[in-house]
Amino acid sequence: MAAGYLEILRARHAARLLAGTLVGRLPNATAAIAVVLFVRAEGGSYSLAGALAAVYGVANAVGQPVLGRLVDLHGQPRVQLPAALASALAMAVFAFTGLDPLPLAYVAVGAAGLFTPPLEGGLRALWPTVLRREGQVHTAYAMDAIAQEVMFTVGPLLVTLCVSLWSAGAALLVLNVLGVLGALSVVVSAPSRAWRSAPREAHWLGALRSPGLLVLLGAFLFIGMALGSITVASVPYADDHGGDAVYGWLMAALGLGALLGGSVYGARTWPGAPERRLRVLVALLAVCYLPLLLMPGAVAMVALTALAGVFLAPAIACAFVIVDRHAPSGTVTEAFSWLVTTFTVGASVGTGVAGPVVEAGGARWGFAVPGAAGAVSLLVLLAAGRVMAAPAVHAVVAVSSENDPNRAVEPRFSSGDRA
Repeated sequence: MAAGYLEILRARHAARLLAGTLVGRLPNATAAIAVVLFVRAEGGSYSLAGALAAVYGVANAVGQPVLGRLVDLHGQPRVQLPAALASALAMAVFAFTGLDPLPLAYVAVGAAGLFTPPLEGGLRALWPTVLRREGQVHTAYAMDAIAQEVMFTVGPLLVTLCVSLWSAGAALLVLNVLGVLGALSVVVSAPSRAWRSAPREAHWLGALRSPGLLVLLGAFLFIGMALGSITVASVPYADDHGGDAVYGWLMAALGLGALLGGSVYGARTWPGAPERRLRVLVALLAVCYLPLLLMPGAVAMVALTALAGVFLAPAIACAFVIVDRHAPSGTVTEAFSWLVTTFTVGASVGTGVAGPVVEAGGARWGFAVPGAAGAVSLLVLLAAGRVMAAPAVHAVVAVSSENDPNRAVEPRFSSGDRA
């Protein structure tokens, strides 16, 4: 298993691009907890903290595809680094001015979210130019999904460490300085400077004019919803089975399950079309949500939560491949950014839906939400199977594919056709 990942990391520029992207995304990954801790340290209420974190999230969801389109049009260095600097500067204004005046706090947090650079989509656009072989790109996508789970585990710990050593305001500043350094490391690299988007047809919809991509986004809206609802439903369960420590273990188990599943998935090349494989993975993901309804003791529940996360990273990695196959020519960064936005919005919707459900019916009904959302995601993929299977109109036909054991022709990666 390790050999495939080591082969990727040994490729020139690969380790630097992966590490730089992860560090560059730290401000985004830790924004919610960092903003909440800062607001509380400034004497604000939890309602205000939640409102400011929500403003950041909404602005980030809007900014990612917009900045992704600009990257496709103008290249990575001309967009990513200025965006990272603008986002960090806005968060610094928030850290230095605090909550007074409050309108300025909202504007600063919103600007920080809006200008968060689309490093995630940018990295996925770079993988085919760095690795060349399609099988290696698949493995890199899986490794990318795994690394995200590590980042979302380490990031909050780094926030709490900065708060304990210095202050909540210092945590905001340190994380955003690290974010700028990470973005800088990426954009000054040779692959980032040399990357150019493929020729694109001018269209106001951009990447969204691809029917296959729209179907994928619809499915991942509900997968995000499932994930968001688990984080809410786990709170009342933990309250009845040991408190905050149990909740921490449940969230860690969810990430650990995804980490293990992604590691196994990325260790081999899978035959067949990724669109068919995604339907299987989403079906398994939905099925693994159902045992959460049993709500056993804490130890068993931690194990079931880990099981619920096993197929998440493989589904995300498979989705990366599908995005690259269906994104219209010249829109790959924007397309990846739309996937990030849709998943984030879905998670927010999931937390919003699960809250009233838990209040009305308790934790068990809350755990029914992820199962239902996973089932709807599968239905979306099944209902639009023909749309997903249709080759992208921009694709270049490859006579040999590592994905097809019968050597049938299929579209080449869109981002593989780059200078």
